[in-house]
Amino acid sequence: MLCVRVWAKGHGAAAPCPARPEIAVDLDAGQYGKVAAALQQELAQNPNNAQATLWLARSFLDMGNYAQAVNFAERAVQLSPDCSESHFWLARSYGMKADMDRSFWLARKARLEYETAVNLDPNNLPARRDLMEFYLQAPWILGGSKDKAWAQVQEIATRNPTEGDLARAIYWRDLDRPELADKEYRKVLEAKPQQAGDYFEIADFYQANKKPVEVEAAVRAVSLIVPNDPRIDYYTAVANVMKRQDLSNAERDLKLYLAKTPQRDDFPPHAAAHDWLGRIYEMWGKKELAIEQYRSALRLSPDNQPAQNALKRLDAN
Repeated sequence: MLCVRVWAKGHGAAAPCPARPEIAVDLDAGQYGKVAAALQQELAQNPNNAQATLWLARSFLDMGNYAQAVNFAERAVQLSPDCSESHFWLARSYGMKADMDRSFWLARKARLEYETAVNLDPNNLPARRDLMEFYLQAPWILGGSKDKAWAQVQEIATRNPTEGDLARAIYWRDLDRPELADKEYRKVLEAKPQQAGDYFEIADFYQANKKPVEVEAAVRAVSLIVPNDPRIDYYTAVANVMKRQDLSNAERDLKLYLAKTPQRDDFPPHAAAHDWLGRIYEMWGKKELAIEQYRSALRLSPDNQPAQNALKRLDAN
């Protein structure tokens, strides 16, 4: 399908939907239920509070309750039709539900909302980024177009050079041109941005392309910005497993990541952490422990191909 990944990008909200820093902090800490309960109390007293409605939609999106995310995001758009952020989060809600339901109808609605968000606020770079990815991933019948995607890349680059480099990297990555994506990511590293999410995005790319040294470089850079971010544990472990070294430390780091990190769309999934633990135990010859981890990965993500392949391999042996 064409689920556009939800990136952890900092961006300002256009009036009349100002930011709620105290809620953002709780969401970053994984306190989704706490935030949702508090916002529902606010709305019980003032059902027309557009700001609380939008943040409740975002809370449900983080919890993976896409039906409720859609409901409240649609309500937020009704209450603040000129707010770019409301349309942006409705687009993301539609996109996630479209992926879950395999619905072309919802996917088309997601595209329209992204386009509306960009039209309302041309400087909403996360909306442009998601729209660019939609154009790349969607079939033509849903409005997919490489030319439209490249146009969004250029618009992003004119507003923020580093974000432009990241957008070009995603463009080339999705067109299966990793060598061109690599050049763009290296430019981002040289620019030393202050957004931690940029470095984790780079680490994710190099993980997928089996380049542990580059993963470590991204982790070293981001550790200067957010030294206590739990994603550092994850990517450090991944690099060590790929290099087949310091496996005891890698096991520890992955267990720490699973223990202290909530499931979030902008963090590496827990299923992936279980998969990497399985690889460690397989290297150690601990077949039963490896099978247990691979099964845990599949329970969380039934489409996890590496875990499926590993279980077939272990059963065969």
